[in-house]
Amino acid sequence: MAKSLEQLQQIMTPAVEALGFELYGCEFQTQPHCSTLIVYIDSPKGVTLDDCVKASRSIGAVLDVEDPISGRYELEVSSPGIDRPLFTLPHYERVCGEKVKLRLRHARDNQRNFVGVLKAVAGDQITLLLDNGSERVLDFADVDKAKLISK
Repeated sequence: MAKSLEQLQQIMTPAVEALGFELYGCEFQTQPHCSTLIVYIDSPKGVTLDDCVKASRSIGAVLDVEDPISGRYELEVSSPGIDRPLFTLPHYERVCGEKVKLRLRHARDNQRNFVGVLKAVAGDQITLLLDNGSERVLDFADVDKAKLISK
């Protein structure tokens, strides 16, 4: 991939916002023959399949002109859904008090995966109340992937 995810989001955001949606986040899944750029859009009233199709056309046109990704890839546009991924600190703040699952980039105390209630977000740190009753304070920069766990 030639550009970072942040740069891709900057390129795609105007097209998504012009349709009345928020560019919630994106991820790039690398495969040997064809990678996938997954773009999540959201709105207060929700996102329909038709909304995803419209956004895909608009984002695809922008990416065709800008050509920020080298190699072959597929574009997938989706709602973040119920078990939504968490990309930014504001995403974590929105789900304080909810159960989350996260994976760290590197193991901490021989543990890389955590499940618990997101208790607090302060600065660049996240506090989880784990299922065993203990608390863990983790640095946001150390989180590789995180998602909300629906009830």
